[in-house]
Amino acid sequence: MRALVVYCHPRAESFTAAVRDRVIGKLAAIGADTRLSDLYARGFDPVLTADEHKSYLDCPENCAPVTRDVEDLRWCDTLIFVYPTWWYGPPALLKGWLDRVLLPDVAFLMPDDVHTAIRPGLQHITRLGVFTTCGASRWLTFLVGAPGKRTFLRGVGFLCAPRAKKTFAAHYLMDGSSDESRRRHLNRVDAKLDRLLK
Repeated sequence: MRALVVYCHPRAESFTAAVRDRVIGKLAAIGADTRLSDLYARGFDPVLTADEHKSYLDCPENCAPVTRDVEDLRWCDTLIFVYPTWWYGPPALLKGWLDRVLLPDVAFLMPDDVHTAIRPGLQHITRLGVFTTCGASRWLTFLVGAPGKRTFLRGVGFLCAPRAKKTFAAHYLMDGSSDESRRRHLNRVDAKLDRLLK
């Protein structure tokens, strides 16, 4: 198993970091070859520049600014995101990673003379995991439409293998969380990972 963990949180002492550590620990326990991409620690630039946008459709030129991330994405068969939900979606830094790294001829194939719609380009990825925290309640998040969950499980999920295993776990009402609620959530993360990584 080759797992890429894309992690996005600015504070080292956050609960999101504890979730990341739980994910990394599970992967280590099963002997997975793991790469961690800590976007804040790396100083990843989320801004898609005018020059990048101009060459967006031109592969391999479009990959040059994000070579490491594209190589990681092409290398992995398991893709896991760990991040906080802010304003019902991923932090701007993680959204910028999606914008800059999930490129044509990397994550998807553009329409051509034969195909009228885009086609998946990450069919080597057979496992997709999403682990997040939310300040809002489950009810309010679903009322708003859970855009972050949809972005990853449906949007990114569509690009992966047709029968890719997927899992999602969120700790809702994070701002009012307790030691007990956080402990329960880490146990839920463990259980979700056990099923995903079988």
